[in-house]
Amino acid sequence: MPSLLKPAPAWLAILGFSLFSALCILVHVGGVLRVAFPLGALLVGLFLYLRYPLLYIGFTWWVWFLSAFVRRLVDQQAGWVDPNPVLLAPFFVTIVSLLTFAKQLPKAIRGSGLPFVLCVVGIIYGCLVGAINNSPSAVIVPLLNWVTPIAFGFHLYANWRSYPEIRQAIQRIFVWGTFVMGAYGVVQFLIAPSWDRFWLQNQTTLVFGTPNPLGIRVFSTMHSPQPFACVMVAGLFLLFASQSPIRFPASAVGYLSFLLSLARSAWLSWVVGLVVFLPSLKPKLQMRLIVTILAMMVFVLPLTFIEPFSTVIGSRVQTLFAGKEDVSYADRAEGYSTFLNQALTNVSGEGMGFTITNSVIGSNDSGILTMLLTLGWLGTLPYLGGLLLLIATLVQSQEAKFDAFASASRAIAIATFSQISLNNVMLSSFGMVLWTFIGISMAARQYYTKSHS
Repeated sequence: MPSLLKPAPAWLAILGFSLFSALCILVHVGGVLRVAFPLGALLVGLFLYLRYPLLYIGFTWWVWFLSAFVRRLVDQQAGWVDPNPVLLAPFFVTIVSLLTFAKQLPKAIRGSGLPFVLCVVGIIYGCLVGAINNSPSAVIVPLLNWVTPIAFGFHLYANWRSYPEIRQAIQRIFVWGTFVMGAYGVVQFLIAPSWDRFWLQNQTTLVFGTPNPLGIRVFSTMHSPQPFACVMVAGLFLLFASQSPIRFPASAVGYLSFLLSLARSAWLSWVVGLVVFLPSLKPKLQMRLIVTILAMMVFVLPLTFIEPFSTVIGSRVQTLFAGKEDVSYADRAEGYSTFLNQALTNVSGEGMGFTITNSVIGSNDSGILTMLLTLGWLGTLPYLGGLLLLIATLVQSQEAKFDAFASASRAIAIATFSQISLNNVMLSSFGMVLWTFIGISMAARQYYTKSHS
């Protein structure tokens, strides 16, 4: 077996799962995957977690990258189903990392892992209130949305002794992920594959664009443009810290698909990340970063000035300066005005399973409103308190000056958090990005602190 596919048992499990899924699609029995895909992801994830922890991290992220794509292929063959069990696969494989939290809980309470524990306390409160106010079945998926990202982030932090190996693994995952998802995103925009068109035709909203070539707001292999763009922000920043030869083609397709997502909040968060990233580096690394940015611009900028890309991207950029005349801005403002008073005065919260039944588009996107309405003040205070403690720790960290990856990870975490008033950055794909890079940044801090003590 080639050295790239070692250890053999781990790769047999991963390739077996992948080939089985591909075979089901090829022979047009994709409906089988509605049960087999999430169950298989859980079993492979548990095996890797117990035996090959580095590959568990990579496998988990690739399941997040590709599950929505598998769902669309399955739906095209077996018929539209919503909600679709295939989308449980990322949560199932990630929830395995909760074992680390359970094992490390006593140590975390007494040490620097306490902020993670505070966040979990807030989630447990929201779960209990949800179980009282809503049906138990309505609580399960929201609970997975809230708890799996924190569990994964804590898993990375708790394994700080393996920080150099985990750093290399995450770097490789996101460089290749940016290349694959970026390339497919460009293809998606230009061609509009039939499975993507079928999915769009079953949507009740046009915010994802129209189901035809040049009409799609790119979401690539993920389930919508905003989460895709958030993941791409992470990948694009890690390209700055990468020495892989694939970083330049990955930058070209990555930035182009990132712009074609038309996700303005993600564009702004990229700027926030750059403001955090660049000053944190030593002058030598700053110069290397500037040279890298200039080189990437040579690859990317010419593509954004040619049709059919320039019109779509240019018109969206202009809306950044539209202010109150912008439809999305008006919808979000209306959402805040409608629900903010209810959120601020709801001490106990509605609990998990609560949904906003209102036609106001964008109101349900706000992480602040979602947190207050779901967790109430009693759950928000420990959750937000723990999260802010972690962010404050990252801001004060010194290891970013000499470790480009640690600096990029810190920038990604802060950039993602900066979207909290616009997106639910604590949940699902957003939450995975936020907590992955909080977790690995805290691991870097712990690793360098202990190494020099």
